[in-house]
Order: sequence, then structure tokens, then C-alpha cells
Amino acid sequence: MGRIYTVVNQKGGVGKTTTSINLGAYLGHFGQKVLIIDLDPQANATSCLGIDRHKVENGTYEVLIGAKNALDCVLHNGRFKLSLLPSSPNLSGAEIELIELSDREKRLAAIAQSLTNRYDYILIDCPPSLGLLTLNGLIAAQDGVIIPVQCEYLALEGLGQLTQTLTRIRQGLFPELSIRGVLLTMFDGRTNLSSDVMSEVLKFFQDKVFSTFIPRSIRLAEAPSFGMPISVYAPDSSGARAYRSVAMELLTADGVQFDPGQE
Repeated sequence: MGRIYTVVNQKGGVGKTTTSINLGAYLGHFGQKVLIIDLDPQANATSCLGIDRHKVENGTYEVLIGAKNALDCVLHNGRFKLSLLPSSPNLSGAEIELIELSDREKRLAAIAQSLTNRYDYILIDCPPSLGLLTLNGLIAAQDGVIIPVQCEYLALEGLGQLTQTLTRIRQGLFPELSIRGVLLTMFDGRTNLSSDVMSEVLKFFQDKVFSTFIPRSIRLAEAPSFGMPISVYAPDSSGARAYRSVAMELLTADGVQFDPGQE
């Protein structure tokens, strides 16, 4: 059965979508069948993979409200080695519509579970908020959450709120919810700030922190505008090497056999 990880942080601009897309692409590079679920009404993951969010007729919104079957909405890109359940601005209405539906917090969990026999990895890209959509994403996180943390002090403040939310969900809705890993993003080893944030995150999360840090990278910032993951846009860049390393870390920790020398 496939693994389900939710990429979450209620703070925007920390690298959630960048991580979902590029980690997913490298998991695919190493032979895994990967599905990204775009759970953000801004549909950044959808756009970053070259799909016009305004032309998505069937996606996460339609699946969540029960109007469409998930498999009928999944798009596959063989070049990127990824599949995507796309999002659109329609999803912004789901926060209200889901309130009236049964099991409103658990609808995505049921959908994702139904797909685990088809994919080795399902990565859920959450919006930058702690609303009902993100709650669905957290309860769907069968194998844990991946938390990107930007190397700046304001990011540390948001971590406290997020960990409190995770604790409340464990207590009330999903006792098995766990942190799979914390990923430091936009890291610049030349600055004291990045080093200080790294020290604080390591102190708080200890062995939950990925060994690989994602550097500040112009190529990583450019890739979305070309609708490509970094593995295709600039495979020799520092950002590509970093996400390749994160994928290898995750596969190794999950006990998945792969060829680390695969090009």
C-alpha cells in the first residue's frame, strides 16, 4: 500500500509547493509511482506543473464534494514522472460547502486511502492556513506530515501554532498523526540567521529534521514559471541536488529499495 504524506505549514512562502513538486518528482525519478494532491485554492502546484488553474474543470474541489471520482480527475505527466489531482479557484468555496457534508474533516482521508493501491507515494500540498481544507489534509496524513520551515525567525513563531494544532488533532480526531520530517528551506550557510534558525529547529524537533537543507536557489525560483519541476528544468543545480537528496533520505528511511546512482 502507498504512503501518504501531507506537506503543511500555515505560513505562506516557506516552500510547501516547491517541496511537494520537487520531492515528488525525485521520488518518481527513483521509480516510485507518485501522486500530488493540490489542496490549495491558489492552485500553485497545478500551475507549477504547467497547467492553467482556470481551465481545470475537474479536480480536488469536485472530488471533495463528491461530484467526481478521483481517478477520473488525475492527470499524468510521463516526462515529469508525476501524477496530479489538480486544483482550481473553485476550491475556495469548499471551506463553506464541506461544513454541511458528513465526515467533513475526513473526506480527503477516504479519497487518498482509495488511491494507495495505485501509487507508492501520495503527497498532499496544503494551503497556507489552518482551515477545514488543511484539517482534511492533516487527517489524511496516514504516514505523517512533512513541515518545510524557511530559515527566518518569523517562521519559528508559526511553528508553535502548527504544533499546537497537531496536538489538538491527535487528541480529538486522529491520534496516529505524526511528524514525518521537518525540512529547512531557503537555507544560506553564509548567514548567522540561517545557522541560528537551524539550531533552534534541531533543538525543538531533534531527529525529525531532514539532514538535507534546501538552499536559496535562483533555479528553484525560476522553475515554476516554466511549469517544470527542478529535476527537469535544472537537474544540475544546487536546488535539484538538494531535493534529490531529500528523496533519497525519505526512501531510505521508508525502507524502499532504489538505485541511488540512477540518472
